[in-house]
Amino acid sequence: MRPIAAAMANHAPTNTSKALGRGGLHVGPLAFGVAALGNLYRAVEPEVAHDAVDAAWESGVRYFDVAPHYGLGLAEERLGAALAGRPREEFIISTKVGRLLVETDAYPGERDDDGFDVERTHVRVRDYSRDGVLRSIEASLQRTGLDRIDIALVHDPDDHSREALEGAFPALEELRHQGVITSYGAGMNQSRMLADFIRETDSDVVMVAGRYSLLEHRALDDLLPLAFERGVSVIAAGVFNSGLLAVDRPTGDANYDYTAAAPAVVERAHRIADVCEQHGITLPTAAAQFPFGHPAVATVCLGARSRAQVERNARLFEAEIPAEFWADLVAAELLPEDVPTPVAVVA
Repeated sequence: MRPIAAAMANHAPTNTSKALGRGGLHVGPLAFGVAALGNLYRAVEPEVAHDAVDAAWESGVRYFDVAPHYGLGLAEERLGAALAGRPREEFIISTKVGRLLVETDAYPGERDDDGFDVERTHVRVRDYSRDGVLRSIEASLQRTGLDRIDIALVHDPDDHSREALEGAFPALEELRHQGVITSYGAGMNQSRMLADFIRETDSDVVMVAGRYSLLEHRALDDLLPLAFERGVSVIAAGVFNSGLLAVDRPTGDANYDYTAAAPAVVERAHRIADVCEQHGITLPTAAAQFPFGHPAVATVCLGARSRAQVERNARLFEAEIPAEFWADLVAAELLPEDVPTPVAVVA
């Protein structure tokens, strides 16, 4: 039995906003991850990017997550421009530290080599030092045009944990004390190190990507119980596991965890989809709402590159999922018995 999982089974999320961190921020069920607006994989026209942010606002989204890494700063620039003129106290911005953008003229005419369709005018330099954090926050403020960043997350410090603990986290604590930021933590594709950071720092927000979903529950073994115990808010990202759970019926060439999905994983997703159809819901709806079974999860962060995708994401939280659906997944051995599941709509 996982630690305290049984005590949290059938946790019922509310229809109201939840606390995000310990600094007074509150968030709705859906957050907008804007990596795609930095031309992730392919270009997004400026007006389409702006319209996507407008659609999120119209759908009630007030929390936007970005990073310098996304499009070599383009996502931050576009997000800031799209939010300009909106009441600053009405929205939350998180950005990340750990990858400094250094201008270069060494690659004239080349495109970025890290997944974004942008000109390679900068290089990313890993820097988790105090000075690197301060420079990163200052640059993010300039690119977004904002007067403050609400949440700063240490970005993927997998191979730099000691540097992050000795440099980045103390710097973020200093910035929080000064009122430059409201909350801080880390954002990673693993749960174990996030749990270590919670133990060793005063982080109050973490983002875990891909490690807590319908198909993967390892964050329940380390991160989520500890976050719940320490009052740390968890942002669940990557809940579609690189797209496998983003469609009603995944195809054989679907991706899982950034690589081609194994046939057994695709087959398992189809078995979950079978149960979804029996209850009149979709696989993406179940995937989006699943994390709210755990009380440490404050919001689910979904990416989008257009108005249509934003509006579709918002609709995922409008469907009511009956408790019987989750029970049927357990009965079919598609979810472990001790995984806490939602019992109410989270819209």
